[in-house]
Amino acid sequence: MKTFYKKLAVLVLPIAFQNFMLALVSATDAVMLGKVSQNMLSAVSLASQITFVHSLFLAALTIGMTILVAQYWGNGDRVAVEKITAHVMLISGSISAAFSVVSTVFPQALMAIFTSDAALIQFGSSYLRTVGVSYLLSGISQVYLCAMKNSGRAVRSMIISSVTVILNILFNALLIYGLAGFPAMGIAGAASATVLCRCIELLWAFVESLGKGRIRLRFTYVLRNEKSLTSGFRRYTAPVLANELAWGCGFTMYSVIMGHLGSDAVAANSLANIVKNLIVCFCLGIGNGGGIIIGNELGHNDLALARKDGDTLLRLSVTGGIITGMILLAVSPLIVRITTLSPQAEVYFKGMSILCACYLVGKSVNSALVGGIFCAGGDSKFGFICDSITMWLVTVPLGCVTAFILHWPVVAVFAVINMDEVIKLPAVLIHYKKYNWVRNLTRLEPDKHIQSEREHNI
Repeated sequence: MKTFYKKLAVLVLPIAFQNFMLALVSATDAVMLGKVSQNMLSAVSLASQITFVHSLFLAALTIGMTILVAQYWGNGDRVAVEKITAHVMLISGSISAAFSVVSTVFPQALMAIFTSDAALIQFGSSYLRTVGVSYLLSGISQVYLCAMKNSGRAVRSMIISSVTVILNILFNALLIYGLAGFPAMGIAGAASATVLCRCIELLWAFVESLGKGRIRLRFTYVLRNEKSLTSGFRRYTAPVLANELAWGCGFTMYSVIMGHLGSDAVAANSLANIVKNLIVCFCLGIGNGGGIIIGNELGHNDLALARKDGDTLLRLSVTGGIITGMILLAVSPLIVRITTLSPQAEVYFKGMSILCACYLVGKSVNSALVGGIFCAGGDSKFGFICDSITMWLVTVPLGCVTAFILHWPVVAVFAVINMDEVIKLPAVLIHYKKYNWVRNLTRLEPDKHIQSEREHNI
């Protein structure tokens, strides 16, 4: 038990801190732009839904990558890990390039999906036109960072992400407000700061990969994929991608629903989600870190130990959800004081904060089980089925009905569209107890995966 907690602490703390620092960028964007105008805050929040959808693809690819890399790394098969990394890099780069093109060329069309407010469309388009370049950069850097986290270098990955986030916050202040002789660019300044920091992150991650004994991107593997590995990656990643898109597009629909309930509802919803995303990072860290440990154990064929540690992780996720919910309630009054919400938006935000605290308990458990443990054993289809039913057959339709037909109060609509994590809890817990995820996915094929030491040194 002590060994598990020690391993988990080594992974959870850097991963949670890394997620927190990434979420902090959105939070500082909101606070800084909110000081300029509420419309800028709302516009960036809506425009960031494109960033969010892009992150869903990256999450699916890196989760699929983690499923195999964690087990192959546990088996000591470095060559297989590098081949998987190369394959993921090719896919991630291609998808991210498409996002960059669409966001920079058609920003107004994208913003029109989320709101009909002309001012919000104008501000959001200005943001997307610049920030779109960052999608390609992050699509490559996140694969590097994922490889680092799964090969014993989670702390280094955390340092890279954290430093670039700190720089992003600094650049935000300089470019949004025009400090230290820089031009005051407002919303375009926030986008420019993001692009600059993604450049730094990518360059730093690339340099780190060149060190001795590191997982490297070998272009021979990019151009010549091995079917035994890439087919396995597709098999486990496809359900994860479907799950991420089903959940993520459903979550984006929540923003569409709230986006048509007025600027006060948009501002309050934006701030509530930002605070929730900051606080939930610890829960996500538990799930991601626990998934890596259990994946290593399954790859090493320690099935009984993986099952025991899975039970421990489940208990820890419940505790983590309760603690984070209490933290959210404690910091919400402070958030109200440092922003410039209208009186009506403040009322909405206070009610939403209470609902978010309840949401975090379900989110913590589901992240640990669906996003961590199930994926560690290749059981990635369940999450897709569960989220598709919960969101697209329950919360999204109910959200539309309560908002546009029944015309319920804003906070009541927010409650409806945030029920998904609680509704699916019973099914997730029942599925966990079946222990279908306790599987070793590695198939050792020495003639295909074991290369000479000379190849590693090329």
